Amino acid sequence: METKTLSILNISCGHCVMTIKRELEELEGVSQVEGNPEKKEITVSWDAPASFEKIKAILKEINYPAAD
Repeated sequence: METKTLSILNISCGHCVMTIKRELEELEGVSQVEGNPEKKEITVSWDAPASFEKIKAILKEINYPAAD
């Protein structure tokens, strides 16, 4: 299992975190998504077939791109 914490500058509230969580959990292999709106971060845990690239693509698609 891989886990990464990503900086998401567009997060402004708990609703943003819930939107991200709902979208990422639809990706097969994603097992956990936690967010912190104060720090503007999310932590994602996943196994294959999910990948970091797929997670970043979904975030960009839903207008919550990860900061590089």
